[in-house]
Parts: sequence; structure tokens; C-alpha cells
Amino acid sequence: MLKNEELRMEIVWLHHDTLVAGHRGRWKMMELVTRNYWWLEVTKDVGKYVEGCNACQRIKNRTEAPVGKLMTNEVLEKSWTHLMVDFITKLLLAAGKDTILVVCNRSSKMTHFVATTEGTLAESLARLFRDNIWRLLESEISNREP
Repeated sequence: MLKNEELRMEIVWLHHDTLVAGHRGRWKMMELVTRNYWWLEVTKDVGKYVEGCNACQRIKNRTEAPVGKLMTNEVLEKSWTHLMVDFITKLLLAAGKDTILVVCNRSSKMTHFVATTEGTLAESLARLFRDNIWRLLESEISNREP
């Protein structure tokens, strides 16, 4: 039975990181190590070593189901029906504003920028949206109605 921690780690290293051993994973490495060596908690030591190996984590097989086929986006017929909204924050202070509300029309990629502050609450954000963006939505809808 091996009691020396450094010797254990060297054995694990020799059965994992050398070109002959390769990065074959936890259970193949366990098989290689236990052919000639054994100590208490050998499985735990080998498991910790493999979990800490950068190469093993990058190349290991994933057991998740495949994501699926890519789907194309539907073609939108009306403008301003699907919007993308985001913030650009941590800007230099200009006229008391340090954030930009970015609203982009998904079909035409037309973009509107509204200056605001980073601490804007939901109610103020709704007001900004109403005053600056909603008029674009209303004009599009009113053009279609009699």
C-alpha cells in the first residue's frame, strides 16, 4: 500500500500525462493504474486528477442530446412589430446622461437611441419607451387602418 502522496501523484501523472498513456479519461486511467498499483482512495485520487486536467475537460465526450436543426427566422411583413432592446452603460457623463437605450427594429434594422441614466427605474423606462418609440409603432399601425 502506498502512503507517500508525492509518489501517488507521480504514478497518476505517469499513467495520464505521458505520450504513451494519453488522456483517455477516468476509467481507462483507473485500469492502467490499478494493474500495478493500489492504495486507499485510488479512485478518488484519479478522479480528482482527471477533473483538474485542462486537456481532458476540453476534449471529453459530452452526454447531452444534440441541440437540433437550425431554423430560419420568419420573414416579418410589418416594421416595428418585433424589437430588440438593450442598454449601453458606463459611458462618460454628458448632459446628465450616462446610458443609451438602444431599440432596434428586427426586420429593417432601423435603430433608435435614447439617452438616459444607469439608475433608470422601470416606470421611467416605460415613459422613455412611450415618448420615443411608441410613436413609431402607432404610425405604422395607423397607416394600415382605414
